[in-house]
Amino acid sequence: MIGAGAAGLMAAGRAAERGHRVVIFEKNNTAGRKIRLTGNGRCNVTNVSDMETFISNIPGNGRFLYSSLNLFSNRNVMDFFREMGLQLKVERDNRVFPESDSAEDVVDVLLKYAKMHNVEFMFNSRVDEILAENGNVTGIRLCSGEIWKLDAVIVATGGVSYPGTGSTGDGHRMAEKLGHTIIPLKPSLVPLNVKENWARELQGLSLKNAAVKLFDKKGRILFSDSGEMMFTHFGVTGPLILKASRHFSVSGCRSAFLAVDLMPGLTAEELDKRIQNDLSKFSRKMFKNFLDELLPNLLVPVIVRLSGIPPEKPSNQVTREERQQIVSLLKNLTLEITGCRSFNEAIVTAGGVSVREINPKTMESRLIRGLYFAGEVMDVDAYTGGFNLTIAFSTGYTAGNSV
Repeated sequence: MIGAGAAGLMAAGRAAERGHRVVIFEKNNTAGRKIRLTGNGRCNVTNVSDMETFISNIPGNGRFLYSSLNLFSNRNVMDFFREMGLQLKVERDNRVFPESDSAEDVVDVLLKYAKMHNVEFMFNSRVDEILAENGNVTGIRLCSGEIWKLDAVIVATGGVSYPGTGSTGDGHRMAEKLGHTIIPLKPSLVPLNVKENWARELQGLSLKNAAVKLFDKKGRILFSDSGEMMFTHFGVTGPLILKASRHFSVSGCRSAFLAVDLMPGLTAEELDKRIQNDLSKFSRKMFKNFLDELLPNLLVPVIVRLSGIPPEKPSNQVTREERQQIVSLLKNLTLEITGCRSFNEAIVTAGGVSVREINPKTMESRLIRGLYFAGEVMDVDAYTGGFNLTIAFSTGYTAGNSV
């Protein structure tokens, strides 16, 4: 077993539970470093959505995971942790957290599971190469030069997001050396940089209910959804933007455009009537002041400036054309996306070992017998909400159950 993260610990525990002698080789001096960071330290272990909804939240090869999720589903994940003594709670959007709000407790359960079945841990042990002969795994070579003869190897080294936790692409390098195809690695669930300077003036502004469309320079829509987003000193972030970032990242586009509907609950016609009423109600106010009732304070001066309407113009003198310009801005506030933030800020990695070369029912390599994969090292990735950790647990369990 290479890697003591979520997938590795689950795989090791399950394989050992079935009677195998299991050794985990981990380059760090402790297990579960990335787990401890997830959910801002609270650890969103899974999501209680139905299977179809669950798969729809996995844009990166979700269908490949049907078999593993049927074997060890989100419900099984919850049962596992509860049976191991960890109480859970369900929050907004069906996200499941430990009642303690502690990711440390999740790691403790996984370690307990591994240790109760006598899994051995080799910390500070970085694997350099997986050894194989005649299409069969024969063992591994550590960076120290030490060779271990093994009947099977499960690779659960993660992606390359949060490299400080040890996810530096070791598994991809070793798999590629054995002939596996590595789908190009891209940061996913990551904040986005924007071109417009005015966006930086909105730093800290959170929009609780915005609708966005991400489209390329040819006008093709890459992503469309609604939710919560936030402006930052470099661009935009928040749950909605993290979802959008996945589609921008894998599109290969150097730049794209993000159209933000600030008033998704109103049609353009309804918004126009609302603005007409406000202009009439505050007819003695200057234009720069009448938007206070409609928009957050930080946003008002930006919209005023972008509209091109003189700020001191009396509200009762705003023309129909100018009113339409305000409606257009509020329903279609557009930013140019210039790129993703780095892997240091990405929650997950898109890309990895091609799933076409992995048996979905067992997680075994189709190229090398005795070689298995689990978790983020594969070309599978999901949105936020507990889906990615479930993928790790499910594929880890499947690999450990099949080895």
